[in-house]
Amino acid sequence: MKVYCGAILAAFLSHAQLVAAQAPAPAKPAATPVLPTQEPAKAAKPAPAATGPLATVNGVQIPRIRADMILQQRLQQGIADSEQLRSAVKEELVNREIIQQEAARSGFTKRAELRQELDFVRQTVIVQSYLRDWARQNPVTDAEVQKEYDRAKAQTGSTEYRARHILVAAEDEAKRLIAEIAKGAKFEELAQKSSIDDGSRPRGGDLEWNLPGTFDKAFADAMVKLEKGTMTGVPVRTRFGFHIIRLEDVRPVNFPPLAQVKPQIQQRLTQQKIDLLVREMRSKAKVE
Repeated sequence: MKVYCGAILAAFLSHAQLVAAQAPAPAKPAATPVLPTQEPAKAAKPAPAATGPLATVNGVQIPRIRADMILQQRLQQGIADSEQLRSAVKEELVNREIIQQEAARSGFTKRAELRQELDFVRQTVIVQSYLRDWARQNPVTDAEVQKEYDRAKAQTGSTEYRARHILVAAEDEAKRLIAEIAKGAKFEELAQKSSIDDGSRPRGGDLEWNLPGTFDKAFADAMVKLEKGTMTGVPVRTRFGFHIIRLEDVRPVNFPPLAQVKPQIQQRLTQQKIDLLVREMRSKAKVE
């Protein structure tokens, strides 16, 4: 859901104008000191909000809201508000109006492909605006966030595991390697030589720190039963092949506090609600 009306308008802002708009303003002269015999200067009243059209081009008014939409997006992107930025936005909107008028005068706007593109953009803006408004009216509650946080925490478990493995295609090959290790061969060297897991092979089979849920269930079930420093005595079969697993270490999970992940949970739950809304609407629609 990334296409918004503001984004469509802002896409036409030229890079050069925005760079110029972000340039630091000239240094202001030092304020004149107030003498003891002078009355303190009164603070200037803020200028009233501008009203009416932003500009008029060949008798056509440019709505000020267009500039407001672009400015709002710029501010959300971290660009500081300034007279230079506002001037650049105004100049770009004026240029666009001039181009649009010329496109209409030349008959360009009557082209079928352009109308199709405009219809698509219009539909996109309507869809995104509707879903944003719906999400505002149906916000994710704190109770829903807490419930999802507790579910994720329980599902994650309390322990992380660091394991090595050697993955081979045939069970007999895995048994042969287990026998070699039992006779004193180094696990890491055999992993580098024999494993077909391209990701961990250069590291001697090291899978680094992971939660059990990261792995295939058969792999995870075998791994969590191991003591530190021990390995599986028989090959573990998964959809990838046959594994020899050695457990290097374990540690408690450092689960982030709710405050740290709350925005991500809210975003995910909002998306889930929107997905459900769309499924419900689609179930009532006649699609041929």
